[in-house]
Amino acid sequence: MGRSLSDPVFLVDVLPDGDIAVLDGDEGRHAARVRRIRAGERIDLTDGSGGLAQCTARSVRTDAVELDVGERRYDPPPAPRLVVIQALAKGDRGELAVELMTELGVDEIVPWSAERSIATWRGERAAKSVQRWRSTARAATKQSRRTWLPEVTSLADTGTVLDRIGSASVAIVLHETATLALATVALPFDGELLFVVGPEGGITADEIGDFTAAGAHTCRLGPAVLRTSAAGAAAIAAVAGHLGRW
Repeated sequence: MGRSLSDPVFLVDVLPDGDIAVLDGDEGRHAARVRRIRAGERIDLTDGSGGLAQCTARSVRTDAVELDVGERRYDPPPAPRLVVIQALAKGDRGELAVELMTELGVDEIVPWSAERSIATWRGERAAKSVQRWRSTARAATKQSRRTWLPEVTSLADTGTVLDRIGSASVAIVLHETATLALATVALPFDGELLFVVGPEGGITADEIGDFTAAGAHTCRLGPAVLRTSAAGAAAIAAVAGHLGRW
């Protein structure tokens, strides 16, 4: 019997190097108690850094699964690296954006405190919010069967965004009033392709001016105005075919 695309994926720090391994900790408990893995069922382990091991459950305890480890493979890091500067959004829209972008192939997400962001992250709340985004990315990585876990950075201010624009191979600010279509921009095939997504209230004229002065293109995705939770995912989907990812 071959592998199935429905075989569940679990994230581990390091792939096993032997023929037998034990999946324990949070992932082991999830496998045993939530996914209810049974002996003989197949699962995949990934280290989130391109490595994947195909395994079969030997036995199951209440909080761990013993595995027979089979074929291993390594997926090289995709190029160019897709980075999205995602403005903070109210409610759960930020986490929805992280989930969608992870499923579609983002490599790095940078939460950004934009001038018009309604949500604010300060102190302990900032740390907890970043952790929620990282947990969302982790869950979406497993759901979408990715072998590369996207990085979610700490909260960035506009100065940090300007630095990232300056170092990117191509930087694109998504804005509904732009006249340049995303489809007309020459895409890089190495380095970083960076997108900036504004908050619900939009990116201010001053922010646009600073970003374009730093070297960013201002582009539109299409005739529709997308929510902040959808724009980054739509941009990734729009370029994935051109970059050979899809």
